[in-house]
Amino acid sequence: MVVDSLTILLDQNVPQAVVSWLKLLKPTWAVFHTGDVGLSGKADEEVFAWAQQQSAVVVTFDEDFADGRSFPAQRHHGIVRLRVWPTTIEETEQALGRLLTRSPKLNSPRLSSS
Repeated sequence: MVVDSLTILLDQNVPQAVVSWLKLLKPTWAVFHTGDVGLSGKADEEVFAWAQQQSAVVVTFDEDFADGRSFPAQRHHGIVRLRVWPTTIEETEQALGRLLTRSPKLNSPRLSSS
């Protein structure tokens, strides 16, 4: 079963341009950037709280989100911590593309054919 509907929040350290790329790749997903929803410069806890209110998966480079004491797995809808360098638009898109193609529930024909 492929996930048709998902809400994604890209953290402030993820390039804004990735929003357009991800929306094109996954048109049925709701994709937001912290800058789009008034969370620029806000603390991780505020970003996390917004994501939980919206049932969103957080995509970030921020190591702090990997701390299970602050953000326990059973209390959120998902956190994807990207570990790529440099953190350019291209590297970020490639990392997310690899994740999407390797996850059967997130995979789609559009990804497989590219």
